[in-house]
Amino acid sequence: MKANTNLFGEIDIPDEKIITFEQGIMGFEDCKKFTIIYDSGKEERSSISWLQCMDNPELAFSMISPFYVMEDYNPIVESEWLKPLGEVNDDNVVIFVLMNIKSDITKLTANMKAPIIINSDTCKGAQLIVENQDYEIKYNIYDVVHNLKKAKGDC
Repeated sequence: MKANTNLFGEIDIPDEKIITFEQGIMGFEDCKKFTIIYDSGKEERSSISWLQCMDNPELAFSMISPFYVMEDYNPIVESEWLKPLGEVNDDNVVIFVLMNIKSDITKLTANMKAPIIINSDTCKGAQLIVENQDYEIKYNIYDVVHNLKKAKGDC
């Protein structure tokens, strides 16, 4: 499938890389088809990727693995909400959280309360609200990343 995107120009995505969100993404319920775009110019996969809408070339969400910023991230989701994705297990589940990028990088946040959950076998995804009361909608990840670098001696 070819798509003209605002951020990445024209891209050609194989059909097997299209992820269907039957309910869309919160606030964008009419958008159903997405793909994940990584920086392929790097030797190792970047921690940040993009959820590019194939229905709307102007719509792309920056996202990150929640485990990169919170090692013990363990979202609690009613199993009923996962059924539309097909059988989800440790081998086929992929979890991301959407980021909110501000002009002031120290205000960089991630939505830990509403992760993106994808079944890689069925290529179906959903954005779900987790039951964990302590997960924030605007979790400051700049501080976490900065502290990880500091612990490694990188700053």
